[in-house]
Amino acid sequence: MLFREKSATLLRTVFLAGTMVMASSILLTGAAAYADPVLSPVDQGWVARVQDSMNAVTTMKGRFEQVAPDGQRTTGTVWLARPGRMRFEYDKPSPLLLVANEGKVVFRDTQLDQTTEIPLERTPLGLLLSEHVSLSGDVTVTNFQRQNGTLQISAVRTAAPGEGTLVMLLSEQPLNLQGWTVIDAQGRQTRVELSDVKRGVKVSDSLFALPREN
Repeated sequence: MLFREKSATLLRTVFLAGTMVMASSILLTGAAAYADPVLSPVDQGWVARVQDSMNAVTTMKGRFEQVAPDGQRTTGTVWLARPGRMRFEYDKPSPLLLVANEGKVVFRDTQLDQTTEIPLERTPLGLLLSEHVSLSGDVTVTNFQRQNGTLQISAVRTAAPGEGTLVMLLSEQPLNLQGWTVIDAQGRQTRVELSDVKRGVKVSDSLFALPREN
C-alpha cells in the first residue's frame, strides 16, 4: 500500500507525463496559484501564440531528462500523439515505464512488479494531451514570463488548482516547447527537459498500449 501511494505521488508529479520544463522559480498551488494574473495585451498575445503552436503539434518524439523532487536524474525517450497519448520509456537499468492512453496514466515498475494508474484528467499532463489545448476556460494561466528568448507559462486546472501546476518552458524563436515542470500540491517539483525533438513523426499505436501487471 505504501508503494502504491508513492507511485501515485510520482504519477502526479511527472510531467508529460509530464512533459515535457525548467521552471526558474518555485510556484505554489492551491488558492494562491489560482489568483487571476494580470496579463498585458502583449502577454495575452504570446499566450495565444503558444496555444496555437501547441495545437499544431499532433505527434512528437524526443529524448528527455527528468529530475525528480529528490534530485535523482533519469533519461529516456518520449513519444506524444494527441489527443490523449504519451509514452515515457526510461533508459535501462531503470525499470520504469509511464504511458498515457484511454483517459488514464499508467505507471509500471517491472522490478517491483507494480502497476499504478490514475485518471489523466487529474494530472497536469492532461493539459498537454487534450484534443484542443486551451490556455483559458478550463485552464487558468497563473503566471507568464518572457526573457532572454524564452517563454515561461504556468497553468492549473481552473476547477481543481490544488491538483498541481504545470510550468511550460518554450523557446521564442522558433516557438517550440522545450520542457516543463510539474509542481504537486506539496510544492514538490519534477522537471522534464526535452532534446532532439522531432515533430510530425509517424508513431505506432502499439507504443501506447497500457502496461499491465504480469
